[in-house]
Amino acid sequence: MTLKYLKFTLFILFLFTGVITSAKPTVKEKGFFSLFFKDSSAFLFSYSTGDGSDGLHLLYSHDGIIWKTINNGESMLKPTIGKFMQDPSIVQDADGTFHMVYTTGSNNSIGYSSSKDLITWSEQKEIPVMADEQHVLNSSAPELHYDKLSRTFQILWASTIPGRFDSEKTEDGLNNRLYSTTTTDFKAFTKTKLVFDPEFSVSDGCILKSKGTFYLYFKNDMDRKIQYVTSGKIKSFPSTVSEPISGKKFAKGPTAIQVGDFTYVYWENDVDKRVSAVRCKNIRKALWEDVSDMIKFPGDVKQGSAFVVDNETLVQLQNLEKGSE
Repeated sequence: MTLKYLKFTLFILFLFTGVITSAKPTVKEKGFFSLFFKDSSAFLFSYSTGDGSDGLHLLYSHDGIIWKTINNGESMLKPTIGKFMQDPSIVQDADGTFHMVYTTGSNNSIGYSSSKDLITWSEQKEIPVMADEQHVLNSSAPELHYDKLSRTFQILWASTIPGRFDSEKTEDGLNNRLYSTTTTDFKAFTKTKLVFDPEFSVSDGCILKSKGTFYLYFKNDMDRKIQYVTSGKIKSFPSTVSEPISGKKFAKGPTAIQVGDFTYVYWENDVDKRVSAVRCKNIRKALWEDVSDMIKFPGDVKQGSAFVVDNETLVQLQNLEKGSE
């Protein structure tokens, strides 16, 4: 070994050992999976069970396929207004606050509450979204969509106003259309407007934005199937809709979320009493793959909404189970 080569080797060893010794010691994570998910986002699913009288429940997932209970499957929030807490929809605003709307059983209003951590919630209150419609029969399955740029929330829900539309009624005597209002603070709201009329009864609307396009997934009340429609504007959607994506079995309560390269749409399978789903990699081409046999949900999940949280929020929720042990 020449002197020149020896000096070079010693120099490399010095740099390597210097980097190693100057690095901070590695902190061992408490859980095995936290090694992989410590800094990643997580997905939550808000839902109700039974008739909704037990209130808000939450699931979590890291991959959109396997979903597990939070708080040992126990309720996170019991209803204090209305008859129940069904169809909970949750979004997080730019300041980190979570906002939830839900069906209360009222004809003209929906429920609302907010939370900083999904554990402690504000006082529940009613939002009279259809107060100007004296004869309205229902205000059901409200859904929240949040625009970070304008810091504006859109609330979307289904209502039947007798005599308003000349189309066939459902078995329950309903003839729903989708309506919306917007707010920035859940105190002042814009005037309620009709946002979607495909000339047949629809409900359970859910909006997903992808690359500047808004996708509105909904339940066709007449065929009891999940379909969708697209628009460049969130305030109105055309009447031309897609073919059903939910197969032959009766379905309701779609919710959509982006998980990696895939767009997932979940819904409550009304026949098998379970959650079913499809996914696709290219939402514009709409090549949907049925993944109902792949996904894993607890058996008592009713329709709700999927949304993204940071892993720190998930860990706080998981600690609820440790505290109950």
